[in-house]
Amino acid sequence: MQFDHAGIATDDADALADQYAALFDAPIAHEERFDGMDVVFLDLGNGFFELLEPVADEGPIANYLDGNGPGIHHLALASDDVAAALDRVREAGVEVIDEEPRTGAWGHDVAFLHPKSTGGILLELVEH
Repeated sequence: MQFDHAGIATDDADALADQYAALFDAPIAHEERFDGMDVVFLDLGNGFFELLEPVADEGPIANYLDGNGPGIHHLALASDDVAAALDRVREAGVEVIDEEPRTGAWGHDVAFLHPKSTGGILLELVEH
């Protein structure tokens, strides 16, 4: 596995995308509205920043912002086979949020691991 992206919760994805583009020369690689949020991927060359802005007052990102404010929501690792990676982490005793891969942003198969089992960090497995 390798680093894929950092998911960043924000109230204004457009403004943050503009700031990061200016600071890090990180162009927009992909934008979509998905699962109650606007999602913007910025290309860092060796991974992405995924900016997550809620479009409703409720939902995972809106709830995260209400409780924690803007910041890193999750880290994602790329896998060639998310289903096999899920089997491996379950065998190691890691609690998973997704029992099976599901479709995530950009149409990729994803699965999340519970922060209780991963040192307090919400981890996402992603298969391109």
